[in-house]
Amino acid sequence: MISSRLARIAAVSIALAPASLAAQYSAGREVTFTIRVENVSTPRTLKLSNGQTAPAPTAPLLWTITDEGNPLFTPGQADRGQGLERLAEDGNPGVLADYIVQNMKSVVHSGVVTVPSGDNGPGPITPGKAYEFTISAAPGQRLTLAMMFGQSNDLFYAPGPKAIALFDAKGKPLAVDVTSQLQLWDTGTEVNEEPGLGPNQAPRQAAPNTGLAEHGKVMLVNDRYHYPSVGEVVRVSVKPSMTTAAK
Repeated sequence: MISSRLARIAAVSIALAPASLAAQYSAGREVTFTIRVENVSTPRTLKLSNGQTAPAPTAPLLWTITDEGNPLFTPGQADRGQGLERLAEDGNPGVLADYIVQNMKSVVHSGVVTVPSGDNGPGPITPGKAYEFTISAAPGQRLTLAMMFGQSNDLFYAPGPKAIALFDAKGKPLAVDVTSQLQLWDTGTEVNEEPGLGPNQAPRQAAPNTGLAEHGKVMLVNDRYHYPSVGEVVRVSVKPSMTTAAK
């Protein structure tokens, strides 16, 4: 008898749980998400014109949570001079991160991730390595990521102007692979060289900010060189973990 009653109570609890959680989310409570950015390239991902191959590391990243999409750049317009150039040319997200904290009131949360999972210090993620970190967001807020494509002069991965949705239309947090929402952007601040061979690219340049200035606009990369697809270099997943205090 007792076992039967407990079973019925458990069944009712399970049935009610989704509605209860949905109500909690729609009430505006922040949800904690785990973001994993994994480098899935191999030592042969880049096919070079000299017949050799190379991996495609990605640099430390910047993330933001906003109510209205991507705050970092506008496609078709010049870089704003807020630090995106340093992120895209040298893999340094710190300048832009500082600017956001001091000046962008529209950004609810932001941060940088510099240490690959399992490592003791900062560095890029090379094949097989990953950045993993947590963020908090409320229903309706969106995620932006930005990180340098390491074998380039000024290219970076980021979503477009709408950024990445973390909740569905009913306010339920999403557990999803968002790799397809990232694109490879050209900052337009430095002339492009062949990826993996250019002497003014981060792995080979003598010092930061040493390439030929371009004075262009932020656009999807479109030049005479070949680039691997986003999915050949990184895999990005979003997973909700728990709710936090109400806003």
